[in-house]
Amino acid sequence: MDFGLNDKIAVVTGASKGIGLAVTRHLAAEGARVVAGARGSTPELDALVAGGGGAGGSVTFVPVDLSTAAGPGVLVERAIALHGGVDILVNNVGGGELRFDGFLAVPDSEWLRVFDFNVMTAVRACRVAIPSMLERGGGAIVNISSINSMLPQTYVLDYSAAKAALKNLGKGLSEEYGPQGIRVNTVSPGATATPLWLTPETGAAAVFGATVGKTIEEVVEMVSAGFALGRFSLADEIAAVVTLLCSPRGGAVTGADYVVDAGTLKQM
Repeated sequence: MDFGLNDKIAVVTGASKGIGLAVTRHLAAEGARVVAGARGSTPELDALVAGGGGAGGSVTFVPVDLSTAAGPGVLVERAIALHGGVDILVNNVGGGELRFDGFLAVPDSEWLRVFDFNVMTAVRACRVAIPSMLERGGGAIVNISSINSMLPQTYVLDYSAAKAALKNLGKGLSEEYGPQGIRVNTVSPGATATPLWLTPETGAAAVFGATVGKTIEEVVEMVSAGFALGRFSLADEIAAVVTLLCSPRGGAVTGADYVVDAGTLKQM
């Protein structure tokens, strides 16, 4: 299937690993010219840069600290300088901490840090990308939220609230800019087999396992036991949905939230 992304200019934040890396790979494979932003590169991203991504696409890595106020705008401005504009923006960067001491132990500074990283990075990137999209007659923005936006578990309460705000942001932007040809959608992954979960010692499974006396493998088995598919999602599965939403093939879809969670959430 031709997704109609050949020569489209795409910006992906948090592109060095996990879902961001998979999105970068998928978009480049469809012929897009991807500007991939992250604090540092990885061997996997370096390989994409060297190989061009395939199918006529290309990948350019831009080192940038997206947690700073200037970082997201700098990344988008770099894409505009390189390619003359932006057609696609994937706000993927984000994250939080597992908190086992309860709500009262989380100070304002942590709430603000988590909101800044998960919400304001997207706000800042959109603020620079949208004028370019308007000049080009439209575009597509996809924000990567989380099922925690609908499943506010106590040990990720600040992260859950931030991801809910990100989803709300996307809905509002879709209303404002839909008439001008910019589609804005959200993808909400569940537990995904990425470094965020699986990195030894520092990944979510390792941190959670240390508190309950379980290995990473045991935590993954325990967590996924309640999923309809009985397993974690894969980054490529998330990226496939993102690619469709960035594509003219998804041209009638805006203001939507697509849950990709291997059947974690049960509500309709």
